[in-house]
Amino acid sequence: MVDRAQNKHPTVKFLIQRLAEAGCPVSPNFFKVQACAQRGEIGGGFLPGEGIVICHDRLGSQWEVDTAMSHELIHAYDQCRASNLDWTKCEHHACSEVRAAALSGDCTLWSEFLRGNFGIQKQFQACVRRRANLSVQGNPHCKGEKCKAAVDLVMDSCLSDTAPFDHLP
Repeated sequence: MVDRAQNKHPTVKFLIQRLAEAGCPVSPNFFKVQACAQRGEIGGGFLPGEGIVICHDRLGSQWEVDTAMSHELIHAYDQCRASNLDWTKCEHHACSEVRAAALSGDCTLWSEFLRGNFGIQKQFQACVRRRANLSVQGNPHCKGEKCKAAVDLVMDSCLSDTAPFDHLP
């Protein structure tokens, strides 16, 4: 499924191309498929300097793999373009999570429908905020109110940052 996403999914292909153009080419071993049951409810993760982990025991469809890879590639792009990105700083992590939720397909109307979230008005923003909070909570440096405060602080500015896309996909 990872190979298929790399070769067929337009967002994944676009992000890999933009990473290369930014000076951070994706090597053949950049994506690692692993079991992640002991890591909680995650479908994947970006490890700076190592690559992206895709959790085969958490993702059951090509659509889920495509979305997870897109999400993690946004983190890789953020790491590539920001020389001072520090994942232990809650605001830095929160900004990348806001961007990844907004740009990867995590918060499409269909994704939210499948999760049982049926609000229409401002549902996209609510989803981005919720997904960013869930992800940042996993950072040991950003528990509780630190997480919420960081997401609240960066939400508007990071939601409007659509790089490397010209606009929200």
